[in-house]
Amino acid sequence: MSNIVSLNPNLSHLNSVPPSTDWDRVLADWLSTKRSPHTQRVYRKDITNFLNDVNMTLSKFLSGDRYSGHELVTRYKGQMITKELTPATINRRLSAIKSLVSHAYQCGHCEFTLETVKGEKMAQYRDTSGIDLDLFKDVLANIDRSYIIGVRDYALLVLLWSNALRRSEVSKASIKDFDPDGMTLRIYGKGRGTEAETVSLGKGTVMAIANYLELREDVNPDDPLFVAHKPGYIGHRLHTNSIYNVVKKRCEAAGIKKVMSPHRIRHSAITTALDKTDGDVRKVQKLSRHANLNTLMIYDDNRLNAQKDMTELLDALI
Repeated sequence: MSNIVSLNPNLSHLNSVPPSTDWDRVLADWLSTKRSPHTQRVYRKDITNFLNDVNMTLSKFLSGDRYSGHELVTRYKGQMITKELTPATINRRLSAIKSLVSHAYQCGHCEFTLETVKGEKMAQYRDTSGIDLDLFKDVLANIDRSYIIGVRDYALLVLLWSNALRRSEVSKASIKDFDPDGMTLRIYGKGRGTEAETVSLGKGTVMAIANYLELREDVNPDDPLFVAHKPGYIGHRLHTNSIYNVVKKRCEAAGIKKVMSPHRIRHSAITTALDKTDGDVRKVQKLSRHANLNTLMIYDDNRLNAQKDMTELLDALI
């Protein structure tokens, strides 16, 4: 009798990668696991950039062994550092590559993972100040509301400010999610998938959104809450990049030198709320919807600038 023990053929990590793998399908299947269309677009671009920069096809990369895979991605990380890309960009690109490789590995299309490849260390929320209330009022006052795009942008900015919303939450909202009588908006928050959350709206926000919807023609409940009004795109959902451009453009038009984004409007709203409540982080957490109270404490620390107070105290002693 032979003493050779046969290996279990069902152990995918011991099998060779099938030569007939449809790599475009592997990529498409992986992207389809990401709920956000924005994430899908960004991750697809990240993978394309990676493959172009290392001059390699997806099939060759995923068909390699764990040593060549780790070496290639580590080298790519070094190239990004040399190019002085931000830690956030480096980490996002590495995350996309690692996620794709993990998906391919689980499906039996590659024989390695990249768990040992580490991202860059980051200091989160170093600048949470945004702009102050008076500057934001200047932004709103500078919007010409005699035409529909101005009315839309005004309503959009008021909603971003008053509820400290993320741009993805605004982009996903439809008309049926807006209840003017109940003064609420149903949103789909960060990391919640298809789970909806209802937030209360202020009178000014309700009026601004209602005025905008009144100017739109032939709307139905399933239509997006905010849409494009440029020829060729009229009625299309206002996606996250477009919302970013609206904020950036309107703030520049008001003479604000700081580069503004929807998330900086969120920073501004949260910081102002902390100012007006004397640092009541528990109450402001209901606005910001941060899962971790420690994140909100960073906003409060930055607002108070305790380091400056201590420096001035020590400086005065010499």
